[in-house]
Amino acid sequence: MSSSQGPELLVVAGEASGDLHGARLLTELRRLAPGVRCYGMGGEELEAAGLERVADSNEVSVVGITEALKILPRARQIFRQLLDEVDRRGTRCALLIDFPDFNLRLAKKLEGRGVEVVYYVSPQIWAWRRGRVKAIARRVAKMLVLFPFEVGFYRKHGVEVVHVGHPLVDEVPELPQVWEQGPPRDTPYRIALLPGSRRSEVTTLLPILLRSVAVLAERLPIRAQVLRAPTIPRSLLEEAVALEGLPIEIADGSHQRRFQALAESHLALCASGTATLETGLLGTPLVVIYRLTGWTYWLARLLVRLPHVSLVNLVLERRAVPEMIQHDATPERIADRVEELLRDPERIREMRSDLGELRSRLGEPGASGRAAREVAETLGVLSP
Repeated sequence: MSSSQGPELLVVAGEASGDLHGARLLTELRRLAPGVRCYGMGGEELEAAGLERVADSNEVSVVGITEALKILPRARQIFRQLLDEVDRRGTRCALLIDFPDFNLRLAKKLEGRGVEVVYYVSPQIWAWRRGRVKAIARRVAKMLVLFPFEVGFYRKHGVEVVHVGHPLVDEVPELPQVWEQGPPRDTPYRIALLPGSRRSEVTTLLPILLRSVAVLAERLPIRAQVLRAPTIPRSLLEEAVALEGLPIEIADGSHQRRFQALAESHLALCASGTATLETGLLGTPLVVIYRLTGWTYWLARLLVRLPHVSLVNLVLERRAVPEMIQHDATPERIADRVEELLRDPERIREMRSDLGELRSRLGEPGASGRAAREVAETLGVLSP
């Protein structure tokens, strides 16, 4: 246990999922070592967990080459600002959470300052740009991974790695799912729309999802709602819904409310990312939707070495849920796929059975606590 004037820890997260996972880790770390003082970049979740925010991660959270270029000047300012704080405070340890394009560059600068780096939530270097593992081996003292298949990859390349499990096992509750009552008879099908947690995702995907709903509503009785990620202003969703002129609700609130809304949905149209795992853990059937700008998609096709795009399919190691990517992600094709699923109770049953395997595949409960203990040991406030 540390003293009240314990060490300082730089924490850097750049996306909504990293903000949430980081917040859970910090909560556990403060229980283990209340004197540790944390500062850096994050969102509302990390701030609520005790992070002194030097920068807001919402300013630099984007997807794609074109979008990244737009925020590059601000990202450079924040990068410099974080390093200035490290120098001013004499920080000796950093916790970097996912967000590899920013955090791996930051790790290089921290290495030169003698700062020990713990990296939480591995970059998907096993999927593309594998050459980065050499830099990780030089700059990262300890890699904390969520998936068991990541351990062998890092050990092969000489990186100290610990499989802590996935925090979503704790974060996503087991709730009754609406399909347990059977197909709806006199009520509409409930459709949840999850267009992403970054502005660039939402502006690209939400209009497509809304038009899909409009096409689908001509074929089936449905009731749709957009589930707002905490990083997305409600006004952005309201503008998109108003443009389409559809009677679609916007649901926001706590993560628990979001989980409840998902559990009460017959199907979710979900941007590829952590939200697919949340939806899958709740047992809600889903279709994974994703589109990138032309150049980004072209580059991704050249570099990515994965059989699937969604985390659900990657974890289950099979195509358990449909993926509609790029040119497949049109309103008409999405509506066709959703109608096909909703009219086929046997296919829904099979998908829900597949999703029932997710929780055990993601590891034992307590991931955030295990990750916090690894950070505390690196800080020297706990014995190994």
